[in-house]
Amino acid sequence: MAEPPPAEPAGRDVRDRLSLWDRRPQPAAPLSDRQTDSVLELKAAAENLPVPPELPIEDLCSLTSQSLAVTLTAAVPESTEDVLLKGFAVLGMEDEKIETAQQFFSWFAQVQTQMDQDEGAKYRQMRDYLSGFQEQCDAILNDVNSALQHLESLQKQYLFVSTKTGTLHEACEQLLKEQSELVDLAENIQQKLSYFNELENINTKLNSPTLSVNSEGFIPMLAKLDDCIAYISSHPNFKDYPVYLIKFKQCLSKAMHLIKTYTVNTLQNLTSQLMKRDPSAVPNSDNAFTLFYVKFRAAAPKVRTLIEQVEQRSEKMPEYQQVLNEIHQCYLDQRELLLGPSIASTVTELTSQNNRDHCALVRSGCAFMVHVCQDEHQLYNEFFTKPTPKLDELLEKLCLSLYDVLRPMIIHVIHLETLSELCGILKNEMLEDHVQNNAEQLGAFAAGVKQMLEDVQERLVYRTHIYIQTDITGYKPAPGDLAYPDKLEMMEQIAQSLKEEQKKLPSEASFSDVRLEDPESCNLVKSAGSAETLNPRHQPTISPADLHGMWYPTVRRTLVCLSKLYRCIDRAVFQGLSQEALSACIHSLLGAADSISKNKTQVDGQLFLIKHLLILREQIAPFHTDFTIKEISLDLKKTRDAAFKILNPKAVSRFFRLNSNNALIQFLLEGTPEIREHYIDSKKDVDRHLKSACEQFIQQQTKQFIEQLEEFMTKVAALKTTAAQGGPRYSLSQQPWAQPAKINDVVSSTYKTIKTKLPSTLRSMSLYLSNKDTELILFKPVKNNIQQMFQKLHALLREEFSNEDLQIIACPSMEQVNLLLSMSK
Repeated sequence: MAEPPPAEPAGRDVRDRLSLWDRRPQPAAPLSDRQTDSVLELKAAAENLPVPPELPIEDLCSLTSQSLAVTLTAAVPESTEDVLLKGFAVLGMEDEKIETAQQFFSWFAQVQTQMDQDEGAKYRQMRDYLSGFQEQCDAILNDVNSALQHLESLQKQYLFVSTKTGTLHEACEQLLKEQSELVDLAENIQQKLSYFNELENINTKLNSPTLSVNSEGFIPMLAKLDDCIAYISSHPNFKDYPVYLIKFKQCLSKAMHLIKTYTVNTLQNLTSQLMKRDPSAVPNSDNAFTLFYVKFRAAAPKVRTLIEQVEQRSEKMPEYQQVLNEIHQCYLDQRELLLGPSIASTVTELTSQNNRDHCALVRSGCAFMVHVCQDEHQLYNEFFTKPTPKLDELLEKLCLSLYDVLRPMIIHVIHLETLSELCGILKNEMLEDHVQNNAEQLGAFAAGVKQMLEDVQERLVYRTHIYIQTDITGYKPAPGDLAYPDKLEMMEQIAQSLKEEQKKLPSEASFSDVRLEDPESCNLVKSAGSAETLNPRHQPTISPADLHGMWYPTVRRTLVCLSKLYRCIDRAVFQGLSQEALSACIHSLLGAADSISKNKTQVDGQLFLIKHLLILREQIAPFHTDFTIKEISLDLKKTRDAAFKILNPKAVSRFFRLNSNNALIQFLLEGTPEIREHYIDSKKDVDRHLKSACEQFIQQQTKQFIEQLEEFMTKVAALKTTAAQGGPRYSLSQQPWAQPAKINDVVSSTYKTIKTKLPSTLRSMSLYLSNKDTELILFKPVKNNIQQMFQKLHALLREEFSNEDLQIIACPSMEQVNLLLSMSK
């Protein structure tokens, strides 16, 4: 049943309020574009309202076509009366009748009101529907708020419980932490106390009569004792620190005493057993040495473990280092006690076996000591792991016994060959071969060998000085030593006969195949003249002068002496000795050349000197050293002059002057001697003498060949000089000594001299030098002098004489002179 229509003022009021929603310009509830569109769509839909069913059928025709378009759900009533009855029934006015206008208007107002209500019914229905949802939402919101209140209460309770639980947990953790700290503190205290508590255990073990250093528990006890001492030493702030440290040190001293006693007793027992052996059981020294090492090697494992423990701890505690030093000393004393007499007897035996062969004695003695040093180092390593300098001191002492035996023999050796061979043995075989290959084990041996080598070198230098003075400087040549050129000609004849025999017997070696070698350098002795040229020609035979045995004795001795000294002594000493030896050798060659010149000819003396100086220069070239020495001298010239001044009577009055003119002060200032240094080069000395000898030979040969021409040209030069200085004019053809016949005699005599004497000169050069290149180099200046003299003569004759005079003079042409001199080729 429909609700009664509300009063008209109330509906109007509602419509008025609704009209304020979108009234412009200030709407009460402004709508968005989307909301406006929705309202317009609703408005459009509401415009086509259905025809009221209570409307009389007759009025249908009065409706517009638009109104008629609405679908009528009700059936068309049969009559107007039925329609009106139903309309009034709907309005609740079925019993009323409209008779007056007032009734009509009342009816119409009701109809209008009913229409308005029907129009807003769906909105009200939607409002009611939404109000129901709103009430449900309010109920849900109330439930949510109630739930939130419960949750907030639960959260507060949870926070309270959580706080209590966290507090309890922290308290438990604190208790556990304190418990752990207390446990750690207790363990730390127990650990610290354990070091102190070990004192009683260690003391008990050390005082036990059954304790042995070889027992299994001794080394662990020693390690524990070291740990206790190290710990207590690192904590000096502990109570009773000094007392416990002293007690532990006492325990350590007891343990060290046990180790030392055991080791020393073991070594001494070994020595006593070997010393008490039956001499007949060990027949020779080799077996004795073998027994010495075998016994000690067998006993090494007994003490090596203990010694290793001591060595490992020696750097940490001085007590261990002291015990190790005592063990070292005991071991080395026992070895010295055993080896000393045996080494002395062995050296004595070697001395008796090689009494006359010093080289064999040194070689065998050094080899014996090398084996001793190596064996001792190996045996030492069987006992110890760390080296000690005391071992080398012992070995040096043992090597000194060999040195004491060898030194008296060395200082009495007089032969340079023996001394140089001893230097080679000590320097090359021992130091370079043995010591360099095993420097660690042979350090002590090297010290003894170096000392012995210095003695040998000192003796060698001393004997070399004497050798130079007696055998080179003081050498007195025998007649055979100066028999030049006879000995060379004889050797050449022998060589020629051997060559002829070789042609007959081609299978046998000929003299031309002979090659002589230097006894020291083992280098082929080449022709000394080959040093003059860069490309020496091949020599089919060796000149007799090049044979080592044909050298002048002082040259041979000098070169042999230098070859023996070169590898034996220091370079500085060698330089001094080589300079002395070469100077003495050159002096002896000069004397020998003078003697040969007096006994034979001047050419023989000059060629002898040139040849041997060439040999000297060639043979000293392989010595890669400087032959220069520095000499320091004191120049007293200023001192002498100052002394003469002060001794002058006029200087007496200046003795007591108190100014710079005092005679004594002037003597001290002006009379200071000067120190002068000058260098002496033996190689340059050889070259200087060689150059001088060659120049003398060239001058002498030039004078021999063209002396008359030189005298003639000298007169001509003097005549020209006189005329140039304002003297009378001259005509050379008018001079009595310059007549064509006289000049012809001079020219003919000179040509004849060249022709007769040139072959003998070339023969002598070939015999002495035996090298075409050297001969050409030496003869070339002579040849040039002769050619230049004839060229000057030709120029003078063409200038001063007529053709008839030239024919009378008959001076040979330059082609003839060159052809004559070509014999030297």
